[in-house]
Amino acid sequence: MKKRIVITGMGVVAPNAVGLADFEDALRKGTSGIRFEEELKHLKFSCQIAGKPQVSEEKIAKYFTPLQLRGLNSSGIVYGVIAGTDAWKDAGLEIQGNESPDWDSGIIFGTGILGVDKFREAINLIDAGKTRRLGSTSVMQTMASGISAYLGGILGCGNQVTTNSSACTTGTEALLMGFERIAAGKAKRMLVGSCSDHGPYIWGGFDAMRILPSKYNANPTEASRPMSTTACGFVPGSGAGALVLEEYESAKARGAKIYAEVLGGAVNSGGQRGGGSMTAANSEAVVRCIKEALRFSEISAEEIDAINGHLTATTKDALEIENWKKALKREDFPYINSLKGMTGHCLAASGSIECVAGVLQMDKNFIFGNVNCEELNPEISELVSEEKIPRKTLKKPINILAKSSFGFGDVNSVVIFKRVMK
Repeated sequence: MKKRIVITGMGVVAPNAVGLADFEDALRKGTSGIRFEEELKHLKFSCQIAGKPQVSEEKIAKYFTPLQLRGLNSSGIVYGVIAGTDAWKDAGLEIQGNESPDWDSGIIFGTGILGVDKFREAINLIDAGKTRRLGSTSVMQTMASGISAYLGGILGCGNQVTTNSSACTTGTEALLMGFERIAAGKAKRMLVGSCSDHGPYIWGGFDAMRILPSKYNANPTEASRPMSTTACGFVPGSGAGALVLEEYESAKARGAKIYAEVLGGAVNSGGQRGGGSMTAANSEAVVRCIKEALRFSEISAEEIDAINGHLTATTKDALEIENWKKALKREDFPYINSLKGMTGHCLAASGSIECVAGVLQMDKNFIFGNVNCEELNPEISELVSEEKIPRKTLKKPINILAKSSFGFGDVNSVVIFKRVMK
């Protein structure tokens, strides 16, 4: 028999809210976290808006010691530590003392580009012949696994502590990797999630590719328009999401709150063949990934009540929904929504933030609306009825929700969540 694996804690640092309660409120109200960024204007970006979490210095000081804060210059690490620590505490888990780590608990926390501002600072000092002024934390802030290393030390986890990186699928992939470790009997619980740095050195490449919207600089909250006929590119974002996965029996024994059960999922790649490329998904691979996620989770297509899509507000939105139609082969399409109308595309952090959003909907019996989708893309309206793409929040129970993420490099991941009857 499969081990039952559940979610017992969550944390989030998103452009439109920090912390679960405020994030839920933002989802229900359709609150946008996309703002004009003066720095991007100064640097002559075409797109001068972004989704950047609002985190005060006072709040940051609550999560780091004075020693850890000395020289800290990585927004991704800040976001990841806040989200991960919040998820751990939300699960009712204690932080280990100094004597011994928690051998049963591990961390898989992913990222894309980490510590880019610290790396730039280091390059300037080295080029100026001032290597000794780098400080003792430059390595841990710029190595990809810096975020899992920080969290591992703060929480005292003694099981696997590592970082994955798979473009926009990173957070969803991390969740499935943690799921697999528990299912294999190698851990009792895993903190999973992902984070992304903010700033021009992260977003500049996308601006150069001309895939970001440039005509909404004066109206930032209207810029990200998933599934809309007026969608014209994704808005870059940043942040972090975190979830604690745990054996059901362990969670039950300690009386933990259970948000949802993870039934399973699938990860694959289109190999940049058959229409797939570095920036576009191979549709056959996407369909196969969805079908494999259903097969592994032992559910039928008809059982899915809602989908939280990748849906970035580009011309590929219609193709994503077409792939879902091919995979599910059902007339009555599930409800589908995209968080990116409120947050922009948080890159490596997107999958984990959106998993938190999906599970919150299940736990609180609502489906948040698709912001800025006043006029549905006609290619999508041919595939899905208007009422299945809500514009406002619906009060509706969800029994099974599917979350998908698709990323640069033609990589895909789909996870299936189920409500746990209370």
